[in-house]
Amino acid sequence: MSETVATDYLDCLLKSWSTKSNQPLSWLNQLRASAIDYVSTQRLPTKRDEEWRFTDISALARLSFQSAQSNTDLQAQDIKHLHLKEAKNSLVFVDGHYSAELSTIIDSATLKIGNLSEFLLTHAAILESHFGQYAKFDNSVFAALNTAFLRDCALIIVPKNIVIAEPVHLLFIATQSEVTSCPRCLIIGEPGSNVTFVEDYVSLREAAYVTNSVTEISLSANAHARHIRIQRESTQAYHLANCAVSLAHGSNYQSVSISLGAQISRYNLDIQLIDEAAECTIDGLALISDNQLADTHTCIDHIKPNGTSRQQHKCIVNDKAHAVFNGKIIVRPHAQQTNSSQSSRNLLLSKAAQVDTKPQLEIFADDVKCAHGATVGQLDQEEIFYLESRGLSEAAARGLLTYAFGAEIINRIPVSSLRQQLEQTVLNQTQDNKL
Repeated sequence: MSETVATDYLDCLLKSWSTKSNQPLSWLNQLRASAIDYVSTQRLPTKRDEEWRFTDISALARLSFQSAQSNTDLQAQDIKHLHLKEAKNSLVFVDGHYSAELSTIIDSATLKIGNLSEFLLTHAAILESHFGQYAKFDNSVFAALNTAFLRDCALIIVPKNIVIAEPVHLLFIATQSEVTSCPRCLIIGEPGSNVTFVEDYVSLREAAYVTNSVTEISLSANAHARHIRIQRESTQAYHLANCAVSLAHGSNYQSVSISLGAQISRYNLDIQLIDEAAECTIDGLALISDNQLADTHTCIDHIKPNGTSRQQHKCIVNDKAHAVFNGKIIVRPHAQQTNSSQSSRNLLLSKAAQVDTKPQLEIFADDVKCAHGATVGQLDQEEIFYLESRGLSEAAARGLLTYAFGAEIINRIPVSSLRQQLEQTVLNQTQDNKL
């Protein structure tokens, strides 16, 4: 039985919820009302819940953070350094609220991109058929909270057989302290489409706040999507995220997720290969130090035959930080000729650092190729000695090896300016002995 705790955090958000909405469509208001009804019956998960047994969020229960308000005086110059030079189209959200003034939309003729309010009148039927269909909130209090407070949403609809060459940047900026923001993304790839998008969470200052995000991705037959997710929040923040992906026949989903910030972060990624010959490639990296906790839970669900999935997740953990990885692969009875592999590799840089890793295979078919593995260790002393024999100091040798361990994942990011930013971040941290 799950332990439940009374929580000021949930009570405070419940009291601030309002039926007032700038969205006129009844189906959306009904969805929000259903979500808040679910939240009102729940409590925050504790370490007695199996899915949260390594992640203690009891401190969150004592916080009384209200929903973030739409109130910003940011200017374009203030966030110039956050933009990606390759991205012609960018949607900017400040504390979860859309900022048209800070956003840039150029390809509106070929790419349907914008905020929720812009699409409600013209694409209501499409939105209704996708919202809440993948990131179910009947088993996640945080997904339910996000849905209940749904006002704005980053929307991308890639039309049939359209290839978007430049990445789309979805930038979520935190500026307020002691608030909860609820960013939302919906990406729809129509048959034969191809898109790359960057989901980027940043903070302009060190502050305590909660980011509770939900991303839903639907790829139709033979659609392709590359999803780069960067979490670099304040190290005092909570980052709680759910991403759900649905893959149709012959579709291909590639994901690279980098977790650098937040005091406590939790990322749930659920992928369903709902038709034959679907493919996904999932790469992840967590770089944490001090007292940070980074938790990644993934589930890749092979439902139909001839599916392919590959996953590699790495953690670099220093000081008293704690990393968690739980990766589940399910192969359903009719998902014959599935080919799936999963790897969890973890590097501990201090005696107090901690990693809990749990790769899982649940196979209900007999004609499959599935493999998984996990390693937890420290830097190889022979490799350190070799680099020292070539003239490097011990600190430089350790930094170089640590950098190389993380760079393997970062190098898979197809956006060169972002890749260079992250490489420099990792290099700086290793040189400064922060990792």
